[in-house]
Amino acid sequence: MFLIGLTGGIASGKSTVAERFVRHGAELIDADIIAREVTQPGTEAYHDIVEHFGREVLDEDGFIDRPALGAIVFSDPGQRAVLNEITHPPIMAEIADQLELLVAFDGCVVLDVPLLVEADIDRKYDAIVVVASREHLQVERLVRYRGLTEVDAKQRVASQAPLEAKLARATHVIWNDVSLAQLRERADEVAERLCTAARSMEAANVPDN
Repeated sequence: MFLIGLTGGIASGKSTVAERFVRHGAELIDADIIAREVTQPGTEAYHDIVEHFGREVLDEDGFIDRPALGAIVFSDPGQRAVLNEITHPPIMAEIADQLELLVAFDGCVVLDVPLLVEADIDRKYDAIVVVASREHLQVERLVRYRGLTEVDAKQRVASQAPLEAKLARATHVIWNDVSLAQLRERADEVAERLCTAARSMEAANVPDN
């Protein structure tokens, strides 16, 4: 397994980059998807969220209303810390389980973790890819595509580690200050390079007969 950590700020284009890696044969572990799964009704995290934040964070079907919960936690660092305490342990446990299943995989495994730098997990990555975007572009995208107010968008961006901290951990950087087509081209270049490196590493580890 050639483990790639993929991270980037909110609205940086990380999901697009992850999709290009999958097209190059990578297996994807998506922390956002896992976060939704571990907070489904009936889970311990779901119970703890409702107990702490109240039923106001549920939609009419009884599921976690992520925009409503986000409005609370992104405006209050203390509440955000509580949410992290509730959700991070089951998320990390599920990531570990999925990695265990892929330990013998002979290609790229992309671990898509938005808070890779913030969580500061001592994991042995073979590469760390940062999708980078300037703050004003992140804010513009959040307002245009996710319907946030400019104030709320700036709060979301400010709640994450600064870009400089992410870049300091990167082995590869994909700048998303371009069109979608150009972003895909850049992602394809990095994906091909890293997946080729994974194949080379696997070939080097195959014993001669």
